[in-house]
Amino acid sequence: MTFGERLRSARTAMNLTQKELAIKAGIGERSMTKYEQHGVHPQAPTLKKLAEILNVTVSYLLSDDESSNRINSDQEKFLQSAKRDFGYKRLREAEYVLERVSALFAGGDLDEREKEIFFQSIMADYLECKAEAREKFSGKKRLRARKLKE
Repeated sequence: MTFGERLRSARTAMNLTQKELAIKAGIGERSMTKYEQHGVHPQAPTLKKLAEILNVTVSYLLSDDESSNRINSDQEKFLQSAKRDFGYKRLREAEYVLERVSALFAGGDLDEREKEIFFQSIMADYLECKAEAREKFSGKKRLRARKLKE
């Protein structure tokens, strides 16, 4: 499948028209037509926004692989947890981590269960490190609290 075919497939799976998707993504309807029918690729921020709206990965939209287009539910939980606990900026970092981890499995010999165990470990470590860093480097709040106690 081409990029345009994948985009159209994901859009129709979400029961959206080109116009509806364009509005949600904040782009013009003509741009959406170019993406689907002429193979034009959007810029990275638009591509990420489209993937988010369609609940697919950027990798899926750009990939030649015929694998599933839906984000794994555990990955979705991880991303929502990262967004809730650390904000939008850290959500983007978490997505980056997931994309890199997924690349490790491309053509690998791990079965699905082993991949899931590895993925869960990465998620737990990532969230733990972020929480520790937030605690360690949010010194301003602790200093204020100490001054108020004194």
